[in-house]
Amino acid sequence: MTLAAEPATGPTVPRTAAVPAPGQAPAPAAGAASSPGAVLRRQRLRESAARTYARSFPIVPVRASGMTVEGADGRRYLDCLSGAGTLALGHNHPVVLAAIRRTLDSGAPLHLLDLATAEKDDFTTALFESLPPAFADGARVHFCGPAGTDAVEAALKLMQTATGRSGALAFTGAYHGMTAGSLALTGNVAVKEPLPGGGEVVRLPYPYGYRCPFGVGGEAGAELSATYVERLLDDPAGGVVPPAAMVLEAVQGEGGVVPAPDGWLRAMRRITAERRIPLIVDEVQTGVGRTGAMWAVEHSGIVPDAMVLSKAIGGSLPLAVVVYREEYDGWRPGAHTGTFRGNTLAMAAGAATLRYVAANGLAERAALVGDRMVEQLRALAGELPAIGDVRGRGLMIGVELVDPTAAPDACGARPAAPELAVRVREACLARGLIVELGGRHDAVLRLLPPLTITDEQAAAVLDRLADAVAAASA
Repeated sequence: MTLAAEPATGPTVPRTAAVPAPGQAPAPAAGAASSPGAVLRRQRLRESAARTYARSFPIVPVRASGMTVEGADGRRYLDCLSGAGTLALGHNHPVVLAAIRRTLDSGAPLHLLDLATAEKDDFTTALFESLPPAFADGARVHFCGPAGTDAVEAALKLMQTATGRSGALAFTGAYHGMTAGSLALTGNVAVKEPLPGGGEVVRLPYPYGYRCPFGVGGEAGAELSATYVERLLDDPAGGVVPPAAMVLEAVQGEGGVVPAPDGWLRAMRRITAERRIPLIVDEVQTGVGRTGAMWAVEHSGIVPDAMVLSKAIGGSLPLAVVVYREEYDGWRPGAHTGTFRGNTLAMAAGAATLRYVAANGLAERAALVGDRMVEQLRALAGELPAIGDVRGRGLMIGVELVDPTAAPDACGARPAAPELAVRVREACLARGLIVELGGRHDAVLRLLPPLTITDEQAAAVLDRLADAVAAASA
């Protein structure tokens, strides 16, 4: 099944990465010390049972360029995982490599805790230039540990300090990280169930058109969600103690690629502002052009009180920050620290990435290519009934797989098909395509290609995905 790509009408993207044929073998990697099978066996013996991607993709990558990953077994793959959205420019982009080499060759210190460096100053300048002006004006930035979850923890502590409150508002389907406070905000019961409670969090309904928590779907479901939130917070018998913050994602990624309607986001901003509840927006996965705007909040025009940033802002290297309005800057020295918050290489790579995305219109390109891919995937759903829903924003796309033989619910949604999703993922890998699962019951295929994806590569992704779904559904 072939879905032809339309001619590009956005900014020109250099076609430096050809589409590898499934199973095409490159030359053996220099210095390969042992067979892929031996490496995988040692990983199973040595690493913890918490391995995730290693279970889904039994490959040993040895080289990568752009969207292409080469395995030690001689196969090539198109990577639609991109480090869970970390690789905005794909693997080993020349601009990123040049920034890293330049920093290494300069003799700059690679680790200085939170001391001032030219690299940090340059990164902060590039970051603030990329932020919405209404938010950047007068904002402060705090460098955290290397992962997004640490920045979420920092944002929570910041608002708890500023408000003197302890609780938080979070949403169904949310994912904010795996440390205690972040995990308390996360909606996935499976990862929370074995652990003790992580603080007082009130769970609110996120608007999810296909599986509407109110059973109505569409705009009506989003309006009911906003009404519910407002009335619950104002109900003296509603059980909600005034919280330190509301934390949300403009597009839920791990939750199944569920974009929040812009009107709903504006309602959350109004509701929190009127009640003096700080609003924290988690842009760890949505930031740096992923959704078709540099930052996902720009689609709705809201100005949050804090934004949590990680993944792509480090240009493929570990970096996480929280940016917030200066009126909340009530921390004492040392109130939130981290040994690896002074990652000089990540700051250099991140600054180069932010500027390249902006200079080359890659956010606009993501919107264009993403809309085209979603349109073609929805057409494909008419031929393959196992595709229940296709949704997304920019190059953050979700394909929800369902049991087409089961009866639909009141909103027209059929039951999730997690076993089918696993078969489709395996069929994709066999065809040279890396895609991961997420969402309820892990039944959503998540597409997170680099923003540098070419039209040729987009067409190949759709072809391979279509063949995989057809084969796995047969």
